Amino acid sequence: MRPRLLGVFDRLDLLEWQFCQRATRLSLFRPWRLTLQAASKLGDWPVWVALIIAQPWLVPNGNFRLIQYTVTALIAVGVYRFVKTRLCRERPFITYCGGIQCSEPARDRYSFPSGHTMHAVMFTLLVAAHTPWLLPIVVPLAVLIAISRVGLGLHYVSDVLAGAAMGYGFALLSLAILG
Repeated sequence: MRPRLLGVFDRLDLLEWQFCQRATRLSLFRPWRLTLQAASKLGDWPVWVALIIAQPWLVPNGNFRLIQYTVTALIAVGVYRFVKTRLCRERPFITYCGGIQCSEPARDRYSFPSGHTMHAVMFTLLVAAHTPWLLPIVVPLAVLIAISRVGLGLHYVSDVLAGAAMGYGFALLSLAILG
């Protein structure tokens, strides 16, 4: 049973590598690469910090939302860092040196899960709950941030999916506890 299961994981790993390799080839097209790089930089922190700071002006109980979003983000970052430093999955451009092009400097060596995607999904759900009129801006940005992580060669698709699941979970937990 065990060798068979390992074979399944090896096959999934190969498929993911092939997909990443194809996705990063698209970033050879300069306008697309610049778009992905801009989305990645926005996903670093500026958009989310601006969203947190703007809460008092966006919603009637904005000071409470500012605290809620800040606490949620800090808890999410703590859990994310704990998971990332325990699992230590190397980034695709490191694992497949030469096979996957990296178009953006990585902050560290490890890729699982995607923190950019975690924050993008988490804040998108919080925006949906409290300031849905911002969704036409936030949803495309969140999608582009998630795509950028694979397209720039920094993450596997499974890293992005795990980050999205974590962001979804943190947002739901925040909404369940603090509304």
